[in-house]
Amino acid sequence: MTLEVSLLGTPRVTRDGEAVSFDTRKATALLAHLALADRARSRESLCRLLWPRSEATSARGALRRTLSTLRQAIGEEWLEAMGDAVGLRPGIDLDVRRFRELVAAGAGAEDLRAGADLFSGPLLDGFFLRDSPEFDHWQAAEQDALGRELSAVLDRLVTMLGDEGRYTEAVPYARRWLELDPLHEPVHRALIRLYAWSGDRASALSQYRDCVRTLTRELGVAPLEETDELYAQVSEGTLGPPRAPGPVTGPPPGSPPAELPLVGRDAELAALAAAHRDAAADGRLVVIEGESGIGKTRLGAELTRHAARNSAPVLEARCHEDESGLPYGAVIELLRQALARAPGTGWPAEVPAQRYADAALLLPDLAGLRESLPSPLEPDAPGAQARLLDGVATVLSAACAGAAPGVILVDDVHAADDATSDLLTYLGRRLRGRGLLLVLVWRSEAVPAGHRLRRLASDLSRDGAATIVRPARLDEGQVAQLVRSAERHGDSSELQRRIHLESEGLPLFVAEYLAALPPAGEPMPAEVRNLLDARLAGVGGLARQVLGAAAVVGRSFDLDTVREVSGRSDEEAVGAMDELVAHGIVRELAGAQPTYDFSHQKLRELVLGESGLARRRLLHRRAATALSAAGSAGESQALVAKHLRLAGDSVAAAERYVAAAEHASSLLAHNDALEQLEAALALGYRDNRALYERMGDLRTLVGDYTGALANYERAAALSEGEQLAQTEQKLGEVHHRRGEWELAEARLRAALDVAPPEASVLRARVTADLSLTLHRAGAPGAADLARQAASLAESAGDDRARAQAHNLLGVLARAEGERGPARHELELSLTLAQALGDAPAQAAALNNLALVESEDGHLERARDLTERALALCTASGDRHREAALENNLADLHHAAGRAEESMDHLKRAVAIFSEVGADEATRLPEIWKLVTW
Repeated sequence: MTLEVSLLGTPRVTRDGEAVSFDTRKATALLAHLALADRARSRESLCRLLWPRSEATSARGALRRTLSTLRQAIGEEWLEAMGDAVGLRPGIDLDVRRFRELVAAGAGAEDLRAGADLFSGPLLDGFFLRDSPEFDHWQAAEQDALGRELSAVLDRLVTMLGDEGRYTEAVPYARRWLELDPLHEPVHRALIRLYAWSGDRASALSQYRDCVRTLTRELGVAPLEETDELYAQVSEGTLGPPRAPGPVTGPPPGSPPAELPLVGRDAELAALAAAHRDAAADGRLVVIEGESGIGKTRLGAELTRHAARNSAPVLEARCHEDESGLPYGAVIELLRQALARAPGTGWPAEVPAQRYADAALLLPDLAGLRESLPSPLEPDAPGAQARLLDGVATVLSAACAGAAPGVILVDDVHAADDATSDLLTYLGRRLRGRGLLLVLVWRSEAVPAGHRLRRLASDLSRDGAATIVRPARLDEGQVAQLVRSAERHGDSSELQRRIHLESEGLPLFVAEYLAALPPAGEPMPAEVRNLLDARLAGVGGLARQVLGAAAVVGRSFDLDTVREVSGRSDEEAVGAMDELVAHGIVRELAGAQPTYDFSHQKLRELVLGESGLARRRLLHRRAATALSAAGSAGESQALVAKHLRLAGDSVAAAERYVAAAEHASSLLAHNDALEQLEAALALGYRDNRALYERMGDLRTLVGDYTGALANYERAAALSEGEQLAQTEQKLGEVHHRRGEWELAEARLRAALDVAPPEASVLRARVTADLSLTLHRAGAPGAADLARQAASLAESAGDDRARAQAHNLLGVLARAEGERGPARHELELSLTLAQALGDAPAQAAALNNLALVESEDGHLERARDLTERALALCTASGDRHREAALENNLADLHHAAGRAEESMDHLKRAVAIFSEVGADEATRLPEIWKLVTW
């Protein structure tokens, strides 16, 4: 029995020489994935790959049916399913495997030709799944990897044939190599040489012009000097015969500034070492703050080195200003590093399964390390935000567990996105009991007084749980010590004074001046710009082009993205990065994948400034394309939008910003979502009305009522009919939250005036809101409107409107002292809301039931109901109602004689109330009086 599986080109399967077909595309996808996998795959991972949008039970059923289809088609003997693992048995004739065997190291020209001829097309050419982006990403990655392998094979084959003088035979393979990557300049040069050596000078010159056109159109650059020289040799007839290949030499070493000794920082280093030691008993916070260039990052690096010498686990991340709209950007990087540590430490087994699954919402790759995880966190689940933050904090703490306190260091925190700040604040408040040192590095002037992280540092410092380090500028003696350590120009006191004056004691610029020191007797550059120019001057043309692409990508970048953006090959990109590292322009970061970082931001700014607008736009467009192909849909949207905006494509950028906002909102990063919507609005998004309304919704949740009213007013101006009625209702709700009863009533009556008669569901909900407003204002008519709302809801048959109406009837009955009828109405409301999965409606009913139970003296029952309501409000991100529930819990604990617990809840309530409505809270006391809704 034979089974042949051909995945190169259009997928084909034959069994004993006869073609095999499948009833479903998923069976083809499953076979391809298992054939290329290096081991058996778990059923859970296959479900995530092929049915990512299905519930776990449904996905497992679909996998069973697909495996049955596969068995029937290829034969029971080829499929192996043992327990939870699924794989293919050895012996299958796979074309990908044959290709790799033919072209293995040491293969001759004929084997290379056979391998290239076997490669009939891209992997699974023309095949795709409509409902599985995860499979599409896997397929694209495998296609890319195999394409690179083919490119390397063609490179070897063309070189071999050329060395043997078989120029005409080499040309078709060189042209095929060029088809794989038309931007690969070495292929153009290879073809020019082959044509010239075979006597076809006209084709050689034509190939050069084709190279010029392609590079100009796609990359906005001219050919490298090497290509121009080759063209000149062909034009002048001076091109010599092929030379025997010699050893490959790398770029000449550059002259980056060597890491200088740490001078004038003894006290800071001692404080950091003490903080790490003290973190063993209870977690501690360290803040390193100061001006740009003062050496904050160096101090952080010294701390992590100290920790590593003491066998402490270390996780490090940096925030980037050009990624400030990417929710949890630095947190995801910390999780990736935690993931990389898992194989050697086994920490995932120490994390409770549900918390682990919740953290995997931010980094789905985490789920691959644990089998049979519970369902991951749903963004609208009870207590979603608290669960997410707790899950991530637990995972990071477990990954940092060791003999010595683990260190989590986040650099440039002043550039953190709002969601990352949420996590850092959450973890910082919960360091007690964790053997963990949390280190935050920020630029002082960029973190204003009152910022929540600065408040965190201040609070913990007062409690003796934080260390704040503020390095000062170097004095003249300390600069002189650094100059002497560089062993340049002897002990020239004049030079030492000059560097102190020019650098103003900033360690960053002292290092730059020392790196740029000319031979004795020659003038020293007087400006930092000159220093940076000198650093770039020795970089070759190819490396300069790749550097320009890197500057467009961001302060930090990975090799694959820069390769895609620059349009250069693997070999060219790697060589360019080696050269840039050697010159100290970028530095390579530790990690599983090649990742780099500009040595400092001013170098990146200089490189960007040297690129013309047209070239920057072209590179930004390529960056958007590369990130779209490489990143998961949600995570990459904000960065893709930014690059599209900078590329000048406002329409596409606006669409991406809206998608990025929805992703941020799904992670409860509402402030980040607002930034994305503002960006979409500024770019002229096609539906401004929808944007304004969505912004109003988010601002209502975070308690920015002035902003919400402004957004809703703009939406109302662009609305009519039922849409206008909905917007008027939302305006009424905001005025209600502010305690502006007359304005709320006016807006809600306006909503009823414009609502179409047939919109009975909308009319029911507006009527219920109006009834509650009149009740809160102490005005007559609330009961009649409540009954009218209930009648409209029943007539419409809408359970959401019925839940709201019953909740309102319960509120009114409680106000009249009729606790029995109130409990009945509220329980009906809760049942309807739970069936609908309507978290805000459930929270309202639970809170109002708790108030009834409290008045009946059932304090424990009331506390349980209120805590459930609080979890739901936290999940939806409704800050005002969250504050109200914290306040209600404070009252319940006080009534039960638990003073300490009561004070804890009261403090949280006051903190949130002070954020809601901002300065409005001082003049709108009703904001603080919210109890029921």
